[in-house]
Amino acid sequence: MIFSQDYQRSVEDVHTIVRYAKLDNNNLTNISQAIYYPHEDTPEDMVNLKLLEADDHILEQISSGSSVSFKGALNEKVVLCTESRTYELKEAEISNSLLLVPKLKHAQATSRSPIKSPKGGVNTSLDSSTEETEELVDSVDEIERKDVVKVFHDYFECRQVKPKYRKIIDLLRLTKYSGPENEHLVDRSLLFRFNQLLDTVQCSKNEFEEGLKKYRAIEIEDRIRMLDNEYEYRVITLMLAFIGENSWKLDEIDKATTIEALEGIVPYEIVDGIFDVFTEKSERVPERFRYREELVCALFAEKILQQGLKFHIEEFLSTWQETLPEGFKVDEKYLRGIGIIDRDGNVPCVRGLNEADLPMNLLIRLTTLFRTKERWNLEQIEPYIECFTTPSLGVTSILAKHTRSLVVNGVRIYVSKH
Repeated sequence: MIFSQDYQRSVEDVHTIVRYAKLDNNNLTNISQAIYYPHEDTPEDMVNLKLLEADDHILEQISSGSSVSFKGALNEKVVLCTESRTYELKEAEISNSLLLVPKLKHAQATSRSPIKSPKGGVNTSLDSSTEETEELVDSVDEIERKDVVKVFHDYFECRQVKPKYRKIIDLLRLTKYSGPENEHLVDRSLLFRFNQLLDTVQCSKNEFEEGLKKYRAIEIEDRIRMLDNEYEYRVITLMLAFIGENSWKLDEIDKATTIEALEGIVPYEIVDGIFDVFTEKSERVPERFRYREELVCALFAEKILQQGLKFHIEEFLSTWQETLPEGFKVDEKYLRGIGIIDRDGNVPCVRGLNEADLPMNLLIRLTTLFRTKERWNLEQIEPYIECFTTPSLGVTSILAKHTRSLVVNGVRIYVSKH
């Protein structure tokens, strides 16, 4: 076999191969494509090509011209992000080598036969053509050179994953906003603009915006900031006070009046940002808003649940309710991800346990959870595990693999495996 790139296969060479292979000329089309392996001096941009498995969503994003990007620092696994989804990339081997050959023709394009298919009106493979008519097609009489750009032995497979929000918390906690009087203590070099933080965090733009709302981050002087818990509590308390002062119903809050009332007390950007996070449009009154009860109640619960302290359940619920403005009602579900209720101990209690403070290693997190509480039901442990789920791997599947379960009084309980 001749491997020289200077060698050009001729029509006679093809006829010789056809004869040795004992192929029927009537089953061959006119154009033969000669494949040549890559040159040793193939351009670097071609050598660095990679194969990526893309689902319908990724293909749609690319076809529509939407943003598709890769993200990952030196110590992070690379992820692929579209406008609304995040994918984990994993290198996988291909059982058979794949050749990338530009402009390679398919069967119909290699034939000059006028015979048409009665179904599609286009040239089809010669096998079907000869079944429809006894006319024979000429054998190969033309050679086209096709150069292989690259031979692939592996590819990147994509698996949709939950957005990786932890970096939002880790970066923004370094520069928490606690009022204009404390800004001189903040290292300005550690502040991020929206796009700077988006480029750093491993998630899509839509998921990133959801993450900022989840952790109540707002934009202050063109920088994304998280608020100090104590400062945030003071501001939201002032804002809620205007409900009673203006005799508003809970679903007729006026934004302009609230901001105006705090002018000179709290910077405009702070009130505006907090208002957008903690409220939603009223369904009953146009141009008015209502405070999101779950966020307000969770904030007041965080204020009570100091790290390491335990509270008797009834005492905690009573104190929690008393701190809330009139019209707001406590509910244990508002503790999701920030506190746990333990009714299995000698003294039923409530304690703070913020999901954002737990390790991002699954096994270490599970160890921490079971050290805090020996027995968990699904509803209790779910908010602390769901960040590890994927569209094909749910919380129950993760727990089935890494924990032991038992049924107590008809309820499935999860305990440590070791």
